[in-house]
Amino acid sequence: MPVAPDFTALGSDEKLARIIGALMTVALLVAVIVLIASAITWAIASNAGSWHLAQRARAGVLVALGGAVLAGGAIAWMSWLLGVGLSFFLPGTGIGVGSTISA
Repeated sequence: MPVAPDFTALGSDEKLARIIGALMTVALLVAVIVLIASAITWAIASNAGSWHLAQRARAGVLVALGGAVLAGGAIAWMSWLLGVGLSFFLPGTGIGVGSTISA
């Protein structure tokens, strides 16, 4: 029996795509807001000579950039993971590397 992910478990594919799209939009907006706030704080702290606050703000910039990259690349990463998962050999099914799995 072939095994494949069930993308209709939460309703229609359109609902799932809307939910994921909305969550990714919120994540990107939060990452950009944190990036701007951290960059401003970093600039002010560096100018004022507060090295400790500047280090914290720099860490905030790096975390916000990482979050934006992860949120922005989530769809491509998930597609790649699904492709890798479907490309493995499934013992006992006759399905090998490069074959397609039909639901």
